Amino acid sequence: MSMIRDLRAVVRPSSRISLRKESGPYDLTRDTATASAVVDCAVYRDGRRLETGGGPLTPQEAMRLVRRDGGFVWIGMHEPNEAEFAGIAREFGLHPLAVEDAVQAHQRPKLERYDDSLFTVFKTVHYLDHERLSGSSEVVETGEVMCFTGRDFFITVRHGGQGSLRTLRHRLQDDPELLAKGPSAVLHAIADHVVDGYIAVADAMQDDIDEVETKVFSPGRKGTPRGTDAGEIYQLKREVLEFKRAVAPLLRPMLLLSERPVRLVDPEIQKYFRDVADHVARVQEQVVGFDELLNSILQANLAQASVAQNEDMRKITSWAAIIAVPTMVCGVYGMNFDYMPETHWKYGYPVVLGVTVALCLGIHRTLKRNGWL
Repeated sequence: MSMIRDLRAVVRPSSRISLRKESGPYDLTRDTATASAVVDCAVYRDGRRLETGGGPLTPQEAMRLVRRDGGFVWIGMHEPNEAEFAGIAREFGLHPLAVEDAVQAHQRPKLERYDDSLFTVFKTVHYLDHERLSGSSEVVETGEVMCFTGRDFFITVRHGGQGSLRTLRHRLQDDPELLAKGPSAVLHAIADHVVDGYIAVADAMQDDIDEVETKVFSPGRKGTPRGTDAGEIYQLKREVLEFKRAVAPLLRPMLLLSERPVRLVDPEIQKYFRDVADHVARVQEQVVGFDELLNSILQANLAQASVAQNEDMRKITSWAAIIAVPTMVCGVYGMNFDYMPETHWKYGYPVVLGVTVALCLGIHRTLKRNGWL
């Protein structure tokens, strides 16, 4: 237990800000000018990286060193194609179905057990900063990290322009006691790193939802609700749904890793997956709450729009009723008849005009007292 006492401090960033900086959307570690998809390949023995003076190791050379002297190899790859991954798959005996998923990407989070390896899929989520939320704003960006965990190897296949593991690798290398636990320690570190990203994104999305909620219920002119564009709420709801697809399926794999004995996972590391599962459950509850809250906000916004339309129609109807009085009087006295009441009376015009004004003022006062104006 003493060797992994500081596990949480090692694999987790110290703050939300540092986490978001480390997993920036354009942190591409693969040099696109080269033909290789291998970002890094290293052998770890007794928790320390084996330094070689002859330049970077190839996966085949690294595996030969492991088989000869022990330890494990950690290979990091970024968006390999089928040809680039075929040699590594043969070298480490990876299952064809897992290899196909790793190359094609667009997989849901899951945990699959094969003969001598575990295949784990994580969805990485990155929050995109924006000055103002609009109907076309993109709030979250997702990527994928696939992990192959074996007895003496660990392979990560990353898809997407964010979610680099370079900083995490360096932090783990600073704690040899933890790395000495083998590939399962790396698997836990990546799981914890990804889930901490979920927590940071959930906190940021909470701010966006609070902003939308304030806009919907903030008073406009004359104390009436101002409301907001329904497109903003709907777009934010779509982003929450994308976030939910990344979080919800991950809970069961983390529970399996924490509750059931797995021969490829060190017993001392396994109990820490329970903490990761607890955080996934917490974020999942937040995301479900976001979805329900946005449904309520959208319904309230539509109801406010309907109320505003009814208010406008009442005002239009009220003024139409007032205008109807002089329209009727003018219509009657505009007819070309010789014999009409008060036509030749010298006070007929002011009397008719006065009665018309009095009727209009009376209708206006009645409608205003009833809240129509």
